Amino acid sequence: MSRKNALIALGAGLLLAAPAAFVVAAHRPPVPARASLGGGPPEPTGPVDWNLLRRAPVRPSPTSSIGLPDFSHVFLVVMENREYGAVIGNPAAPYINSLARSYALASNYFGVSHPSLPNYLALAAGDTFGIQSDCTTCFVSAPNIADQVEASGRSWRAYMEGMPSACYLGGSAGGYAQKHNPFVYFTDIRNDPARCAAHVVPFSAFSSDLSSGTLPNYAWITPNLCNDMHDCATSVGDSWLATVVPQILGSAAWRDGGVLFITWDEGSSSAGYADSWGGRVATLVISPSGRTGFQSSVLESHDNLLRTIEDAWHLAPLGHAASHPAMLEAFR
Repeated sequence: MSRKNALIALGAGLLLAAPAAFVVAAHRPPVPARASLGGGPPEPTGPVDWNLLRRAPVRPSPTSSIGLPDFSHVFLVVMENREYGAVIGNPAAPYINSLARSYALASNYFGVSHPSLPNYLALAAGDTFGIQSDCTTCFVSAPNIADQVEASGRSWRAYMEGMPSACYLGGSAGGYAQKHNPFVYFTDIRNDPARCAAHVVPFSAFSSDLSSGTLPNYAWITPNLCNDMHDCATSVGDSWLATVVPQILGSAAWRDGGVLFITWDEGSSSAGYADSWGGRVATLVISPSGRTGFQSSVLESHDNLLRTIEDAWHLAPLGHAASHPAMLEAFR
């Protein structure tokens, strides 16, 4: 049995052995503060929220890059606030469900925390940094995926729908919310105006980069507060994806070895497992080298998604991604 198939079988075996693998974390007892994985706001010295468990030192998992393609381009679209069952099987989301039937669907995948911001930080850096709110002044001095991508000689851009100007540092503007833009929380981006303006841009730049063939290797996409389902109906987000995703799938950047991840930051519950309790959310893995018509039951979270990108590009795993293996089962 190949290592890749063995990991898949192991995950399935764990699920059979523990049918109640995910739990609702409604009333957790206070826990002592743990050591931080990286920079961020100072930790309390007394009892703290369960979220701070994510800051405990982690034990790296064995390298899991075997079986992963070396992605030419990575696209990551982050939607908002929908539990798995509110999207998958919902007739208000016909396009999303067509993607789920056609590509790989992670059906046992969880947000790491509540509310939004800690999940965005986890996707970008593998840690919540003790942040337990959608604060707009809680900046973090820590390595992140943008740093890694640049250091590897690859390019990156974060496309923010509704952002009024490149590197806009306000808390909100129209349909834009800073809490859905993790990159301006990292001080090495925020405090470097030229770097920030070149890489953290309005979503309007996406179409021009697409048409000119200059899409970056790593493209993060945050829809506005309506199109990401935060403020509007599921059907609105589905229609937005039905407009944007075909543009990505029609690009040479995706066709020639790319991958598109679509995930939701958090669900409406506190369902989770291990150190993730942000609700069960749908996550789609769409790639020419990915499995088709496939549904995974492996327990996973935002940390596994970050690890998948890092392993494919031979980058050192950040934060909790070090203890969460890549999503190998989604690829052929």
